[in-house]
Amino acid sequence: MTEAVIRKKPGMASVKDMPLLQDGPPPGGFAPVRYARRIPNKGPSAMAIFLAAFGAFSYGMYQVGQGNKIRRALKEEKFAARRAVLPVLQAEEDERFVKEWKKYLEYEAEVMKDVPHWKVGENVYNSGRWMPPATGELRPEVW
Repeated sequence: MTEAVIRKKPGMASVKDMPLLQDGPPPGGFAPVRYARRIPNKGPSAMAIFLAAFGAFSYGMYQVGQGNKIRRALKEEKFAARRAVLPVLQAEEDERFVKEWKKYLEYEAEVMKDVPHWKVGENVYNSGRWMPPATGELRPEVW
């Protein structure tokens, strides 16, 4: 198709003879273009979020403090019970020790009955004789 058919002119001598046909805006103009970022204002504000977080943190710390008080009271009760029962346990241990010590002395007397000048239960390291300090060396000249 030629330009003459499109513009309904029989022919043309120059492009300059063509009538101007220019696109333009529709009547009333185009709709405005949205180029700005528009975030909808939904949900709580920053201050509300901060206050809610601060309230939750404060309540949690209060609960921790209450738990510490209870735990401290239980610990003190446990130690008080241990302090109360300690003399009884110590007395039982002392009684057991005395029985075992008597058995040990009887066994020592039986084993050492043939050794002259042996005294049952006496400390062998306090003989009154000077002994060199134990160095781990074997020195027969000192013995």
